[in-house]
Amino acid sequence: MTSDKNLSTSDSTDNSDSRRDFIKKTLAGTALLSFGGILPGFSPKSYANIVGANEKVRVGVMGVNSRGLALASNYALQPNCQVVSISDVDSRAAQKCIATVEGIQKSKPVNTPDFRKALENKDMDALVIAAPDHWHAPAAILASKAGKHVYLEKPCSHNPNEGELLIEAAKKYKNVIQMGNQRRSWPNVAAAIKEIQNGIIGRTYFAKGWYTNNRASIGVGKETAVPAWLDYDLWQGPAPRTAYKDNLLHYNWHWMWNWGTGEALNNGTHMVDLMRWGLGVEYPTHVTSSGGRFRFQDDWETPDTQVINWNFANNTGMTWEGRSCNGRTIEGSSVGLMFYGEKGSLQIDGGNEYKVYDLDNKLVKHVKNDFVIDPRNKMNPSQGLDAIHIRNFFDGIKNGSAVNAEIVGGHQSTLLCQLGNIAVRTGGMLEIDPKNGHIKNNKAAAKLWKRDYQKGWEPTV
Repeated sequence: MTSDKNLSTSDSTDNSDSRRDFIKKTLAGTALLSFGGILPGFSPKSYANIVGANEKVRVGVMGVNSRGLALASNYALQPNCQVVSISDVDSRAAQKCIATVEGIQKSKPVNTPDFRKALENKDMDALVIAAPDHWHAPAAILASKAGKHVYLEKPCSHNPNEGELLIEAAKKYKNVIQMGNQRRSWPNVAAAIKEIQNGIIGRTYFAKGWYTNNRASIGVGKETAVPAWLDYDLWQGPAPRTAYKDNLLHYNWHWMWNWGTGEALNNGTHMVDLMRWGLGVEYPTHVTSSGGRFRFQDDWETPDTQVINWNFANNTGMTWEGRSCNGRTIEGSSVGLMFYGEKGSLQIDGGNEYKVYDLDNKLVKHVKNDFVIDPRNKMNPSQGLDAIHIRNFFDGIKNGSAVNAEIVGGHQSTLLCQLGNIAVRTGGMLEIDPKNGHIKNNKAAAKLWKRDYQKGWEPTV
């Protein structure tokens, strides 16, 4: 990504090789925190007390108004971690996050509004990205070029082409890119997937996921002067420029195609990822989707009501239902999924638990959650559980072990949701190449594989 306004970052990883080698040599034992090594009765907080201080992994955080503030706090709470840099285009959000992190770790991170400047810090090991969706892949690619590891909130990309660029970047720069599919590291959720794969409900052939909420109208925005606290040009970054409106920041961009990806990727990605994991599938053969902006007439562009269906070559299928503006629950939960098999069903809700039913709808097994979860909390629904995912990221950095949500799988899960959005925008049905997920025989849909960029800001590996 290049621009006259952009700050350059080195493509070489030499500046961080020595620190990476030192971290790998001096830190041991953190593999306990990846799934499969968690001792019974120990919480992430317990591990914080027993893992040595040793050499810290130094991270910068990009985008800290809401979810990024929660992540910065969580990283600061981890042993062997120091948050060294905070980057946000909103000066108010940056100052709030800096004060919060300083209160946790007793050292003050540097206020670096432009994250590209932060990437020049040779002692920074990783970048945590929680900026809006249109920045996810471009920022991750720049960080990879600068020799940094990346923790990338979902979705990993704004469009399918960017996801493929991310995979290329990880291969080229050989860094760790962990996607924020935190449930991959939640112990009981991972155990549920293992149960599915071991045949607890026989051959599993179908899965259904859902998300419901009662989001209000975002109204019709008015063009107005950019607030003094906002660097709007940097906020837009790679996206084509538009005038600033008073209903855009900080959350409503999710529902506008220029920056966001709708509820399917905002919340659907989590359940789609688990369904794909449980069924053991990668790319579909067909995708259909229906929906629209039904509830209100306002600036919201993406569907507020949507159903996406995927068929796979191994004779399985899955579906996801999203209702942003009607919070009626499904199976008693605002967010969740159900696997259906020859011998019964398995349900995973928004938390770290699962239930198994036989074909007569009798509950035959219930593994309960022991963490407090609020799936509708936009900022920090599951801090303790997410800490396990963060520690797994560290384990990948320190020991070179596989992370639970690597970028290839992250792209595949993100792509399924993107294909659903492309389908609903272009007539409702897509034929897909199951070898790579590409759209077949549909020129209108294929045009949405990529996006337009602001001239000079195009991401390149």
